Amino acid sequence: MTSIANAADLVADTAATTVLSPAEQEEIIRTHMPLVGHLVRDMLSRIPNHIHRDDLTSAGLHALVTAARGWDPNRGIPFHRFASTRIRGAILDELRSLDWATRSVRTKARATDTTRQALTTTLGRTPTADELAQALGTTTSDLKQTDTDVQRATVLSLQGFTTSSADDLVTEKTPGPEDMLLRREQIGYLHHAIGSLPERLQVVVTEYFLQERPMADIAADLGVTESRVSQLRAEALSLLKDGLNTHLNPELAPVPDNPESITARRRASYYNSIAESTSVHSRLALSNAHGHTAYSRGPLTAA
Repeated sequence: MTSIANAADLVADTAATTVLSPAEQEEIIRTHMPLVGHLVRDMLSRIPNHIHRDDLTSAGLHALVTAARGWDPNRGIPFHRFASTRIRGAILDELRSLDWATRSVRTKARATDTTRQALTTTLGRTPTADELAQALGTTTSDLKQTDTDVQRATVLSLQGFTTSSADDLVTEKTPGPEDMLLRREQIGYLHHAIGSLPERLQVVVTEYFLQERPMADIAADLGVTESRVSQLRAEALSLLKDGLNTHLNPELAPVPDNPESITARRRASYYNSIAESTSVHSRLALSNAHGHTAYSRGPLTAA
């Protein structure tokens, strides 16, 4: 009787580990791909708009494939529910990885920005990549990678206006009136801050971040090197950060060591140009009642 019972348990365990054949897996993946799109859209409606759809979709599709390989129809759990749980978990993991990446480069961002501003003040111009690398005690190759990480983190900060963890990014679908008004104010200030940049810096920000054009193409259009475009990008983001802080978080606004220096006067002029180009009406006009803007991969326009 014992051997019969053990045999029965073995059969039950074997049945419990039954998986779909490759052909069945492929079919169920194809059938449920719209599920990934639905869950990604649902998540995008509840997180800051700087998060890229492609990143979440890629994580969701990978989770769908994994779910198809691990689903056992004999357990009585519908695949839709089984996969949904894993897809949502993968999307949250992706958000957490983006958040950790942002936090991990904050120290680099401060060091790079401080050194760049110090050299700019000393030299009276934006330092070259070689000069900045030498001051930081690194190589230009390492500096380029660091700069890429720093710019990504800075964009998240500028567009997301948050230092929350990934779990906190998933907010309620319907923010309160005060929160929505604040968000629309922030969006408006960001639009006006970009619009007040010097022409060349505005072109770099718009084409690189909003239109997602390769740096090589932007450099060719401007007739400069890619290294110079990278410098312009860094200068633009530094101006945007300080300009937004000047108007939204004055306690974080930078205080120049020498207010009469050329660099300090130029920055003060930029901050003033933002103030002159913005009003409550113009800021709110750049988004609708839901905080959505009308631009997509193109110039900033009113909603």
